[in-house]
Amino acid sequence: MFLPYSKQNKPRMKKTIIGSLVGAIIIFMVQFLAWTVIKLHDKSQEYTPKQDSILAYLNTQDLKTGQYLLPTAPPGSSRDEQMKYYTGKEGKAWATLDYHKTYHDTMTMSMIRVFIVNFVIVALLCWILLKIPAPSFGTIFLASLFTAAIVYLNSNYTYHIWYQSPGQKGYIIEYAMQWGITGIWLGWWLRKK
Repeated sequence: MFLPYSKQNKPRMKKTIIGSLVGAIIIFMVQFLAWTVIKLHDKSQEYTPKQDSILAYLNTQDLKTGQYLLPTAPPGSSRDEQMKYYTGKEGKAWATLDYHKTYHDTMTMSMIRVFIVNFVIVALLCWILLKIPAPSFGTIFLASLFTAAIVYLNSNYTYHIWYQSPGQKGYIIEYAMQWGITGIWLGWWLRKK
């Protein structure tokens, strides 16, 4: 362990902090480019010219802010009632709905929180990598790509399995870019004497 702080662990802490900071910047910049310039996620944010009428209708329904699966059985339904909803929707339209009663511009705070999360994720990876005696560049690079696979498979792809969410190709490309570039950086930085 390199915690708590000691003189012996100072180089590892420096490597972890700097490695995580630069890695977080890399991931943050790739995320920014993926959503704005490269537009990898347009499939998950499609436009409909009916947006105003849909939102106006939803606003009349007294929904609470939340995520909805339509159709689904009401809470407390018996097993038979749940099965009726499940089998009755075969071949029919269905939707997942993320509904928010009011819009609040949280861009700045969201960006800060995402950057902190990126820093923590890369710090955890650095901690694992620094436990390996003399890891090679290839080991570090592959571990970074494996991190991309873990993140994607456990989040976006698992959600896609259940809800057939669009835009999976964009997420695969984004994660491969994020963690591939971060892996190149960490492969150089963590091996540097």
